[in-house]
Amino acid sequence: MSIRFVNVSKSFGPRKILQNISFEILKGEILFILGKSGVGKSVTLKQIVGLMKPDEGDIYLDGAPISKLSLEELAVIRSQCGMVFQHPALLDSLNVFENVAFGLGTPQYMKTHPTLLSQEAKKSVVIDKLKRVHLTDSILERFPPEISHGMQKRTSIARTLAPEPSYILFDEPTTGLDPITTRAITDLIFELSRELKITSVVVSHDMACALSIADRILVLDQGEILALGTPEEMRKSKIPLIVDFLSETLFQEDEITQKEVK
Repeated sequence: MSIRFVNVSKSFGPRKILQNISFEILKGEILFILGKSGVGKSVTLKQIVGLMKPDEGDIYLDGAPISKLSLEELAVIRSQCGMVFQHPALLDSLNVFENVAFGLGTPQYMKTHPTLLSQEAKKSVVIDKLKRVHLTDSILERFPPEISHGMQKRTSIARTLAPEPSYILFDEPTTGLDPITTRAITDLIFELSRELKITSVVVSHDMACALSIADRILVLDQGEILALGTPEEMRKSKIPLIVDFLSETLFQEDEITQKEVK
């Protein structure tokens, strides 16, 4: 099981977002996709589930060519992928139980899990997924505005886990979070990936998070792959953009250390 990009290019009008990029994401791997704003990180993520199609090249998920599939075939592929957005994106009109159980009602999931149609069975799944993200069933009846932003974020991850995806795609999961919550969400991504053997693709601008949990880091710049390697290889890089990312990371780490000392 893997995700492969083969000579993929994508443009919006005259603006070239991705230019002939090729790489593979391995089974069970945590891959961070880093880069400045507007370099095509989220576009890359959306193409994995067919929300956008490449102008040229092919994308394969478990050997299936995403851009060549019918809508019905694409639905099967999408059922294997969970998406965690930058914002929790919970439905305020639904309580926590209803939000987490939302994905259990999809036709593809009901087809493969016919015994989970009952309310009792769904509740069991919801409670299990909440435990996975370190939340308890005490919040089942509460609505999103009634819980903290960090809890909302965890609830959204529980919702993504509910249909048991093989891949989870994280789009800027720690943007706007305080340092403590950022660390908690980063640790949770690592924990879930390892315990559930899920392949995680994380679009981010946070080099510190990437260095702490990624198996590999892919850096995009000007539509091309600037670098692809392990955190150790990134730390040794002499590429100016990566050096800038590292400098910012070290500065932030120094600030946190100084605050802890005080």
